[in-house]
Amino acid sequence: PTAQAAKPSATDPEVMEMTVTSRKKTPGDPLERANAVSFAVTQAVDKAVVGPAALTFAKIVPLPVREGFGNFLFNLQEPKVFVNFVLQHKVGKAAETVARFLINSTIGIGGLFDIAKRKPFKLPRRPNGLANTLGFYGVKPGAYLFLPITGPTTIRDIIGSSIDQLLLPLAVGRPFNRVAFTLPTTIGRTLDRRAYFDDELRKMREGPKEFYASRRDFYLQMRQDEIDDLKGRPHTPIRPGVTPLGTTEPGPPEPTAPPAALSPLIPPAAPATASPK
Repeated sequence: PTAQAAKPSATDPEVMEMTVTSRKKTPGDPLERANAVSFAVTQAVDKAVVGPAALTFAKIVPLPVREGFGNFLFNLQEPKVFVNFVLQHKVGKAAETVARFLINSTIGIGGLFDIAKRKPFKLPRRPNGLANTLGFYGVKPGAYLFLPITGPTTIRDIIGSSIDQLLLPLAVGRPFNRVAFTLPTTIGRTLDRRAYFDDELRKMREGPKEFYASRRDFYLQMRQDEIDDLKGRPHTPIRPGVTPLGTTEPGPPEPTAPPAALSPLIPPAAPATASPK
């Protein structure tokens, strides 16, 4: 009997070539063919290496340790959040951000514990960045990109996040401008987020819509939601806000975080609902 040919994998070069060649250009995604190839390669690496490593990391490192690690890293971003709320004329939120930073840096032992979100303070965590400020002032997102390390982004977001990434090392210096700090924190944050979103990634991959298109549409809609929030425009968020590190507080690891800190296949959490004030 004739041997049956093996079914080609979606990540085989020939299959990827046929897939991207047959694509029609999508508005907002003029580089769709290149983006789709980058996405397919990244997905293959995620399945083979990043995903298993992240789940192993989550089993080995206790949740309280990961929570403290995440709280510490976010606390370092609070000055950046403050500056951008000022630029967006959100004086109230800027003041709350300063209060959060002072409370968590002192009572919270350098930001290891998010005391500010608890009673009696009840100051929620709100991510923010230059990309949001650019959107607030009407700068369009530009072309959608899927980059091997950065993951989903746009021209506006990559410019904003790159500048954000430079602020702490330039303003403070050591140890934040040293590889000995940036490399392990980047790896730890990436693995933690990847482990947290494992179930959601699996559902997206098994969903009826093509994974690349659903991932792109999710990101673009989420970013538009964030800009609408800042401008006080009424809209329906694409999903309730969630964060990693075992919490459900609105205000995720921000998509405008330093690019290398994000795993390319992790769905960014939905934006925190923001009032126009």
